[in-house]
Amino acid sequence: MKFLQHIRSKSRLKNEDDAQAYEYKTPAAYSPRNRTGRDCTSRLPLKLLTEILSNICPHACDDTYLSLEESMRDGGCMLCDMRDLAQCALVSRRFLVTTQTILYHNVRIDPVHYCEREVDLAAKRKRKSFFERNGEPIDAPKQRVEQFSRIVRDNQSLAIQVEFLKMPYMTRETCIADLARTVSVLPNLKYVDLPDGIYSDDRSCGTLKQELEARCSDLRKMKYLHGAERSFALLSQSQPWQNLEILELSRLEIDPNTLVSVLASFPALRQVKLEELPMIDDSIFRRSNSTSRLPPIGTFSLQNTPGVTAGGFEAYLSRAEVREVLTHLTILDTGVLPSELHRILAMAPYLRSLRINQTIQRALTPSTIPPLASRSLDTFYFEVESPSAAPHDLQPPSESYYQYLASSILAGNFPSLISLYALSTSLPSLLLPPPAAPFANPKAPSSGLRQPLMLYTKSIPEHDWYLTVISPPTSTNRRGSATATRPISFYNGSTQLGPQWGDKGRDSVIVGNGFGGFLAVPNDDGTRPSSSSGHKHKHTWSKSKSSAGWMG
Repeated sequence: MKFLQHIRSKSRLKNEDDAQAYEYKTPAAYSPRNRTGRDCTSRLPLKLLTEILSNICPHACDDTYLSLEESMRDGGCMLCDMRDLAQCALVSRRFLVTTQTILYHNVRIDPVHYCEREVDLAAKRKRKSFFERNGEPIDAPKQRVEQFSRIVRDNQSLAIQVEFLKMPYMTRETCIADLARTVSVLPNLKYVDLPDGIYSDDRSCGTLKQELEARCSDLRKMKYLHGAERSFALLSQSQPWQNLEILELSRLEIDPNTLVSVLASFPALRQVKLEELPMIDDSIFRRSNSTSRLPPIGTFSLQNTPGVTAGGFEAYLSRAEVREVLTHLTILDTGVLPSELHRILAMAPYLRSLRINQTIQRALTPSTIPPLASRSLDTFYFEVESPSAAPHDLQPPSESYYQYLASSILAGNFPSLISLYALSTSLPSLLLPPPAAPFANPKAPSSGLRQPLMLYTKSIPEHDWYLTVISPPTSTNRRGSATATRPISFYNGSTQLGPQWGDKGRDSVIVGNGFGGFLAVPNDDGTRPSSSSGHKHKHTWSKSKSSAGWMG
């Protein structure tokens, strides 16, 4: 007995930090204290108190239908924020009710702590024994899912507050049974991270899908992949989710009649994504029957659907209810040619975002087609590229399309345009009007740009976007200006550029001028300029225990 007491004593703890943690966990530390004075927080309105507590755990107020990986926040630890908010529930009964409402609104089961605490907690999670010092780590996300499942199954008042449930990819793929038991008691669930097997009607996810259709009638997002053609066709009859807002279809072999009838059965549908549907064509837009017509969609995305052309979109946009709703359109590798894009823009008065990606073979003759024009468009992805086998000594056919785009912008046809994305490095020079004559009338020039344009360009899709800010012309600067970013080249001067650059040459810096060329770096003394990247600075860092443990 004395031997066991000797092991548990504070004198056997490794360091002072563990000793302080031991004192903090003793029952004496949780003894109530006698506080005097008035509680000012009791006079706060409930809405203001909720706003204050929400700032402690910002991710709990995330109402987006994005997965855990896509909704990750930078610069914070979600588990620590959730722990801090849970501790606020110990203040008073009023804090308890408000804190539970925030905590159980959006439940995130993160795999690790994104802070220094993960180093110590990872070591404590290992199952160590006397014979095996390097034990197998415990699956913490799985234990959190099991614990959360027990809580909501035992407490119905907390279960009805859960609207979002997000978990890591490996956890939702391995804990299918626990996830099915959990969603069976969440009647108000709007979004949940699901395994990939449920989208393709995998047998291992049959029970989970039945629970979703029977218990979670308020689900807002669903996806169907190849293999789920039968269950997708039955949606128009069973109608399990009448409030569905987002629907994604990929590689389904379905006919246009089935697609239109299913989409028409969802009255709240606002976002649809169709990807690699070989049997879909313009017939989905040309339905005369009002009961089985394609409903108005706010965000419409079509990818790899060559049967859809500009004529089909014209038939779809001929309906007044569609023109008023459509605000975001994505057409990637479809039958819509860039030369026919003006027909869609002319019939979409409220379109705010447009993205087109097409590989063309022939050059464009701008004089034969009307210019592009849209008064509402603020974000434009114009990604037109030529085949990679085109000869390098000739101008690629895609450049004629960017000249056509630049002339449309300079004509003032896009007054609301803010961001432009293009696969052309020559577009910045095309968007600047030609210089005026030296003795011309000094009045303010007319240009299509009414505000600074954020132009993102790159030569091939695999590269990063290169930002150039195009400023409109003024009375003093009659041509306008283009301010480019500063890309860094990591070629060392002494080893890559030859001995004439010096033994201690810095890393070369190339400054673009926004027109496809580069600026010369000014220098007064005739020697090559230097920067901080070429010097070796010596710093004396204090090695604190927390930082050393985090860096490993």
